[in-house]
Amino acid sequence: MPAKSKAQQMAAGAALAAKRGERKKSELKGASKDMYESMSEKKLEEFASTKRKGKPQKKSS
Repeated sequence: MPAKSKAQQMAAGAALAAKRGERKKSELKGASKDMYESMSEKKLEEFASTKRKGKPQKKSS
């Protein structure tokens, strides 16, 4: 499942970095912290690798 917005993609990227040990888990906040705890590395990779072109900055409600 691809990311729906740039913000969601960036949160997934931060969570993925923490999963890989490139970033400390304690540095995560909000959505990235939730993603870290609830998603596998493969799913995070899918979200983080989504193309940005045409994506809104934030997902609309």
